[in-house]
Amino acid sequence: MKNLQEILVKITQLTQTIETQYPELYQFLDEDPITISTKLHPKLNKHDFQEYLESLNQLLEHHIETHKKNQNG
Repeated sequence: MKNLQEILVKITQLTQTIETQYPELYQFLDEDPITISTKLHPKLNKHDFQEYLESLNQLLEHHIETHKKNQNG
């Protein structure tokens, strides 16, 4: 499993990709994806960030797949 720093870098890269290439999707992210405040969520751990990264990936994959179907259909 990746270390926390690698996970955070991937989250940052993915949210930047979503923001620049899929702005219609970016607006639906629940929190400010650039920083997740540890004051609001003091018990976040590596597993939580890994799950968040996976959810972002799934969200983007679903959006791309849905968008392809809409363009082809």
